[in-house]
Amino acid sequence: MLKGFKDFILRGNVIDLAVAVVIGAAFTAIVNTLVTAVFNPIIGALFNANDLKDALKVTIPTVSGGSATILFGAVIAAVIQFIIVAAVVYFALVLPINRLSKIAYAKLKKEEDATPADVPPTETELLIQIRDLLAGVPSPEGDHTLPSTAAGAQPSSGGRHAE
Repeated sequence: MLKGFKDFILRGNVIDLAVAVVIGAAFTAIVNTLVTAVFNPIIGALFNANDLKDALKVTIPTVSGGSATILFGAVIAAVIQFIIVAAVVYFALVLPINRLSKIAYAKLKKEEDATPADVPPTETELLIQIRDLLAGVPSPEGDHTLPSTAAGAQPSSGGRHAE
């Protein structure tokens, strides 16, 4: 039981995922700080607010006689944060990996084209060749007709001898 657990923990995918989670958490802290410390104040200044979260507030009355505030600026800040994360993930991870995959695929394809494929024929291809040989049809590889037997005699079938 412990051996199975050890194999599971030391499997490459689990370690890669653990590293990704830790790096993702650190990256999230950087993006959150960037959005709250740089972008929110800049966009908030356009709306005469200290922060984007303080901008575009709408106060509505409640049934109990009080009021509630809708914070459209906070929603816009979340959208900006999402766009920044998506852009960084795309340009820092997806785009380079796609480019490397294309290069690796092109190299692999080039190697495959350079070496002829020594793939044996399929069962269907072999049966077609046998049928064509029996019918006396020349094959694309050359004329492989059956050798003729004694003058006009038909080859025996199934190993039987004429009586």
